[in-house]
Amino acid sequence: MLYVGLDIHKRYVVAIAVNEAGVTQSEARLDNEKEALEQYIGSLPDRAKVALEATFGWSFVYDALEEHADCIVLSHPKRTKAVASAKIKTDRIDATALAQLLRMDYLPTAYAPPREVRDLRDLLRHRATLVRVRTAAKNRIHSVLARYGIRHPFSDLFGKAGRAFLSQLELRPFHGLVVEDNLLLIDMVNESVKRVSKQIHLLSKQDERVEWLESMPGVGYYSALLILAEIGDIARFPTAKQLCSYAGLVPSVHASGDHTRYGRITKEGSSWLRWIMVEAAQQATRKPGRLSRFYERVARKHGRKPARVALARQMLSIIHHLLTHCEHYEDPTATSRA
Repeated sequence: MLYVGLDIHKRYVVAIAVNEAGVTQSEARLDNEKEALEQYIGSLPDRAKVALEATFGWSFVYDALEEHADCIVLSHPKRTKAVASAKIKTDRIDATALAQLLRMDYLPTAYAPPREVRDLRDLLRHRATLVRVRTAAKNRIHSVLARYGIRHPFSDLFGKAGRAFLSQLELRPFHGLVVEDNLLLIDMVNESVKRVSKQIHLLSKQDERVEWLESMPGVGYYSALLILAEIGDIARFPTAKQLCSYAGLVPSVHASGDHTRYGRITKEGSSWLRWIMVEAAQQATRKPGRLSRFYERVARKHGRKPARVALARQMLSIIHHLLTHCEHYEDPTATSRA
């Protein structure tokens, strides 16, 4: 058996292969192309296990070699660096470190989602990015109005009445152009959001787990599908605490001697899962029931922002239970559902 470490770059990949004794058997600098990667693995004199870091572009290499290597292991970049940090850093040293850690079974691993899960994540994140672009465009228009001290009575400045109001404003030429261009951008993004949302809604109907999550206050079909995509296989997390840790929603811990201090949340792991859980928590605070009461209780003591994070963690713990036991959320005190 050979153990291959791949250091991935945008245009090339550095490969190092070592044998069972840790002796280098092959090293190469390859074009980051499917054919070159396949040819290299195929040219090795023995079966190969491959290690690569979960960095930008890993999925292309992973997919290219999936059918050609005995197995492919995705390494956790931060933890791998902690195990195999070096004062001298080169592509060859990095690839060798991956190969040797893989050989010794010391490689800190990361989850490699199946291709269909990665594709779903990309679609869901794309919608979130579009919404952020739209929000930024709206904020730029609000900024222009603030420069002129202009106030308006509209709850939605970008509805029909609000747009009529904007069209009648007398602004200096440059600012008029800013408003006009951002309105065009908003219209274009609105169409994209509608198109993507329709596709996401169709996909949500094909997964019964979406129903389980939608039964919880604050969770709709989009947030349910994003939560499922970011989690992947719930069996990866034997406990709810491990899932919350993956989302970076657990407090940081600083321990020294007999003293232990808990700080802010770690914010490690999936930033997308953390974001959507906080968004869902915000929505859940508006629904009467156990979750909103929990939020109000924490908010009175610690403030609203920490309370939202605490509720997000609480909701993710409940989601772990729902997915593990294939159940709908039940709260007999709630008068409405999400």
